[in-house]
Amino acid sequence: MPDNHVVVYKGPGAVSVESIDYPRLELPDDVVKGLGLPKQAPHAAILKIVTTNICGSDQHMVRGRTTAPVGQTLGHEITGEVVEAGEDVLFVKPGDICSVPFNIACGRCRMCNEGKTGICLNVNPARPGAAYGYVDMGGWIGGQAEYVMVPYADFNLLKFPDRDQALEKILDLTMLSDIFPTGYHGAASANVTTGSTVYVAGAGPVGLAAAHAAQLLGASVVIVGDLIQERLQQARSFGCETVDLRETAELGDMIAQIVGEPVVDAAVDAVGFEARGHGRDAGEQPATVLNDIMTITRAGASLGIPGLYVTGDPGGVDANAKVGQLGVRIGLGWAKSHSFTTGQCPVKKYNRLLMNMILSGKAQIAKAVNATVIPLSNAPQGYQDFDRGAAKKFVLDPHGMVAA
Repeated sequence: MPDNHVVVYKGPGAVSVESIDYPRLELPDDVVKGLGLPKQAPHAAILKIVTTNICGSDQHMVRGRTTAPVGQTLGHEITGEVVEAGEDVLFVKPGDICSVPFNIACGRCRMCNEGKTGICLNVNPARPGAAYGYVDMGGWIGGQAEYVMVPYADFNLLKFPDRDQALEKILDLTMLSDIFPTGYHGAASANVTTGSTVYVAGAGPVGLAAAHAAQLLGASVVIVGDLIQERLQQARSFGCETVDLRETAELGDMIAQIVGEPVVDAAVDAVGFEARGHGRDAGEQPATVLNDIMTITRAGASLGIPGLYVTGDPGGVDANAKVGQLGVRIGLGWAKSHSFTTGQCPVKKYNRLLMNMILSGKAQIAKAVNATVIPLSNAPQGYQDFDRGAAKKFVLDPHGMVAA
């Protein structure tokens, strides 16, 4: 079998590319032992990875801000070519290029039948829901690699209708595994619609994806807030308004300068638990974005929260933050009758529809997030650049299949 190289977490601030075994049509030991499932997986497929992306959720692990152990394989944003399919796989075949939802789902349990594929009950003995290459998510091997095994392939894989078209639009299509559906989920769960004014907290890739999604949903004004100028410039590049959170002015006052009032119709938290306060020298304040969006969103509105919050954070600012207990002003949200949507995006709810938007030319997600291709071997540098706030979505190209 060919070698299989994968990105591995080596401790806070460090990753490396290491050689591991070529994948087999087998479930991880954690899943087999914890859920009593057979080891053999004739329902699975092996993919040669065409593109795989570095995600902000990966960066939380690499910063040492989760309980991920040294040796954790990384990567859950996967697009690949099927090279082997188990005997029970009926509807995808070798040569098909497919998007892989980052949520691993069985397609059989109550949650999957209800469309809640982010909290499948049969893929992780520790808790509902699983993902490739992520801490506490079932022991599945990461997809920042050359090859990966995908279980329940008929259910999980989204096959692109035309191979040549897929390769031509691969930098857009690679975003379907996570970032584009996640950003869209943030905007859709905030009930963004025709004419909405929208605030998106965070101009990282998910925030930029949420901003582009809000535009596709018909928002009249999309405002993006961040502390990093390069990222704000990227948001402006596709028509967003921006607010510089290094300033000490009240957020509502800055929003009023744009929309004429200190509130918006909908808001999205695309930052999560490593949020920092306003001002040039502000420190970490993990609840600040949640409190901000309740403050500046009108009464009766909805808040989309795709930003990651964890139950274990060794680097938390205090004892409460270390276990995910934050100082959220829930009384404010309650008084304003806000609705909150949290948790993993159920990617399969959106990915086929967003694929159609890409293939028709309606969605330009690669441009919005500044997709930047690097070889798999350059993943350590990509992580460093991303950690410094580069306004880029790094796309790893393990086999040199992305056209220059």
